[in-house]
Amino acid sequence: MPSSVLSMLTAGGALALVLALICVAQRGARWAGVARRPGASTRLLALDETLALDTRRRLVLVRCGERQCLLLTGGTQDVLLGWLP
Repeated sequence: MPSSVLSMLTAGGALALVLALICVAQRGARWAGVARRPGASTRLLALDETLALDTRRRLVLVRCGERQCLLLTGGTQDVLLGWLP
């Protein structure tokens, strides 16, 4: 076999080994809890729903931890309507 083909095979094998090690390290980090998966539900503050009342005002349902609050936005000032159980 020519040396150029042998060096290409060696480089390809080394690249495959490095990519495999990266995948193993990523799975190990997820298993250990170091790396979080994208889209994991660990956020404390989230926007659950919005409802347009007219062209200016909206009702917004915001989740903060285990609780939800209802906001009225878009008028002269925003108003916290209340906390939901």
